[in-house]
Amino acid sequence: MIEGIFVEGLIYGIMVLGVFISFRILDFPDLTVDGSFPLGAALMVQCLLSGMNGWLALLVAFAGGVLAGVVTALIHNHLRVPNLLAGILTMTMLYSVNIRILGNRANVPILDQSTILKQVTEKFTGVIPDEYILLVFFLIVALVVKVLLDLFFRTDLGMTLGAMGNNEQMVISQGVNPKTLKTIGVGLSNGLVAISGAFAAQYLGFADVGLGQGIIVSGLASVMIGEFLMLKSNRIGVLTFCALAGSVCFYAVMYVGRFYGYVIHMTPSDLNLIKGVLIIVLLIATQAKKLKVPFKVAK
Repeated sequence: MIEGIFVEGLIYGIMVLGVFISFRILDFPDLTVDGSFPLGAALMVQCLLSGMNGWLALLVAFAGGVLAGVVTALIHNHLRVPNLLAGILTMTMLYSVNIRILGNRANVPILDQSTILKQVTEKFTGVIPDEYILLVFFLIVALVVKVLLDLFFRTDLGMTLGAMGNNEQMVISQGVNPKTLKTIGVGLSNGLVAISGAFAAQYLGFADVGLGQGIIVSGLASVMIGEFLMLKSNRIGVLTFCALAGSVCFYAVMYVGRFYGYVIHMTPSDLNLIKGVLIIVLLIATQAKKLKVPFKVAK
């Protein structure tokens, strides 16, 4: 059970890192995530079915996610559409695109295909239980993605992206085009989301056009949990670690809700309600923490 929580949290933790880039670093509320997550899953599945190498298929999924993010950024930059609406437009279009990629089917299984995860577990079969193999594998993958992001945001381009999120006018005054930065940042964000979707499809054994439904809410809740639980810091390494830790904590809550919710007569359809309530509670707790208002029992 515990290893399952960590595996799920780390898989979706890559998606949370993407959401962290768009919402926290760029200050760009991007709803493309709900479309780019199943896009990564769909591309991975179709590439595997065509006989492509799993790692190359993962690269294709990343490229597809980047392209989706670029489309959103172009709509926002050149058509002067608000970022929320631009994301909604791309997300809506991606629903049809994802069905096309899946061969006009809403769900495509890959249980009989040689995926990256199967190749990894087969190497250690009989030595280590499969669930622990997957735990170590995704821990390594998540840490590699985190370290690469940390290194990127220490470069001139990465620091400029962070500065634009805080003060766009300052970046403009330095002669940097914010449109280009937004395109790069939103593209990278959705590329990571697509990688998460590709791994999720392999872990679940199928790709479905509905995989991304409400995924942005999960990403936001994970980011907020990480920020609330961890120490305040402006260091990018700490912030990305908080995002991953928040993802694990969030999916632990969802795991408990799925398996023990029957006690209060909850059903799987109530999970979205749990996500919404959790975010509201986090918002209230964060505001109270900022105001430093002590809790007092009414007399």
